[in-house]
Amino acid sequence: MIVRRRELLAGTLAGAFVFLLRPPIALASPGRMVIYKDPLCGCCESWAAAMRAAGFAVDVHNESDMTAIKRRFAIPADMEACHTAVLDGYLIEGHVPLEAIRKMMAERPDIAGLAVPGMPAGSLGMGDDPQAAYEVYAFSRIPGAAPSIFHSVRPVT
Repeated sequence: MIVRRRELLAGTLAGAFVFLLRPPIALASPGRMVIYKDPLCGCCESWAAAMRAAGFAVDVHNESDMTAIKRRFAIPADMEACHTAVLDGYLIEGHVPLEAIRKMMAERPDIAGLAVPGMPAGSLGMGDDPQAAYEVYAFSRIPGAAPSIFHSVRPVT
């Protein structure tokens, strides 16, 4: 089959025209977040709603056995909280604030993920109190490695 220059040019222009008319791609949009939570947990729902409001595409999976989820993702026992999320290969355990998630996604550190152990009063989803104070920990992919403070939440003055 012989392709003539005119046919090649017409095909190229048609392809370019279709490309230019497609819906724009949101290059800076956050990734898809999958959240595993107990079906009866209201604070987890609040945290998921905050992630949606921040622009994340959120899929919520209600799980009756959260212990199995923690084991599946190898969440260190001292970092466990009520819900576990996965975002672009990172784990997010508990009520991690949006600014810590954005920092992690911008810096892309070599960690397994972030955690806010337990359920600190005033954390995102737990009242979101501007006077709350707690730590956000980075935990390693290496089993048994000690977590480190990644971000500190302090009262707004």
